[in-house]
Formats: sequence, C-alpha cells, structure tokens
Amino acid sequence: MSLLQDLEARSGKQCELCSASHNLSIYEMKPVTVGGVDGSILACETCVTQIENPETTDANHWRCLNDAMWSEHRGVKIIAWRMLARLRKEGWPQDLLDLLYLEEQDLRYAKESGDHLEESEKIIHRDANGAVLQAGDTVVLIKDLKVKGSSMVAKQGTAVRRISLDHENAKYIEGKVGATQIVIITDYVKKVAEKE
Repeated sequence: MSLLQDLEARSGKQCELCSASHNLSIYEMKPVTVGGVDGSILACETCVTQIENPETTDANHWRCLNDAMWSEHRGVKIIAWRMLARLRKEGWPQDLLDLLYLEEQDLRYAKESGDHLEESEKIIHRDANGAVLQAGDTVVLIKDLKVKGSSMVAKQGTAVRRISLDHENAKYIEGKVGATQIVIITDYVKKVAEKE
C-alpha cells in the first residue's frame, strides 16, 4: 500500500483534524524526522493552508480539535497541540491544551514549530547571508569546520540536511555530518533553496 492509501484507510478518507472529506492530501509534519505514516496525517486544504500560514488562521475552524486531539495517532495529536498552542489566547484552546497529553519526546517535537512562543520570545536563526533558517532545512557549510571533541573536519561545501534549531540561541543549529551529530554556528552555513 502507498502512504496515501495507508492514511486513507486509517482516517476513513476524512481529514484527520476537521473530518472534511474533500481536497485531502498528505501533510508531513515539519521538521520531517520520521515521515511515513507516523510523521504524516491526511488533511484537507483548509487545515493545511492555516497550518502553513498562521496569518490565515480562523480560530472557529479549529474547534474541531476538541475531537481530533483524542486521536490515537501521534501526528494528529502533535498537530492538534501546535494549533491549540498557537490559538491559546482565544481562551477555549488553553482549556483543551490542559487536557491534551503528549509523551515527552512528542511534546519536544511539537514545540519545534515554535507555535507555543509569543512573537517576542521567538528566536530567529539566520544563515551567513541573512536568510531565515527553519527546522528541517538543508544548509551547506561555507568553510571547513573542526568538530570539537574529535579529529574530524567538516569540509566546506558539505550539505547538512534536516537541521534542528537551538531554541535558546539564535547562533546554533544541529545536524548530521556523515554519521556524526554536530552543533554548527549559523555564521558558517548557507541555506539551500528548496527545489520547485
């Protein structure tokens, strides 16, 4: 079975957030770490648009999370937490957030979107050219970097895929070079543009 068929079977061919049955597609949670059935949900165009574009968020649409947050599926619960955290100033989402339980690792993953932070609290990571970096991006090293604690040197031009961000310091990101997970200073990387 394909991923789409698996998600359709799991969801009964309905949006796993609002139960709409039209304009459905696979939505991979960002940053993509697992992908597949565990890292994806089946979502309608309305939900995906509002998840991806916070300025278009219609709080009333998300009252559907009152039901969706009880899903047994990890991805649905994580997206529910993120949207409730984004909308918590409305009042009712905070009540639902207080009831929603996530495993510790899932809560950490949910927080990687930064939806739980106020705008003034958000740390913005920028590459050497000033481009905004987000979790899951691919960057290229713009100079050779000695890896602390080892004899390894990460060479200029090395691509680091699916980076994660340090939510306490705007200068630090993490990623894998070969099999080694390293911390990289943002001044030494350039964001790779997404292919259209």
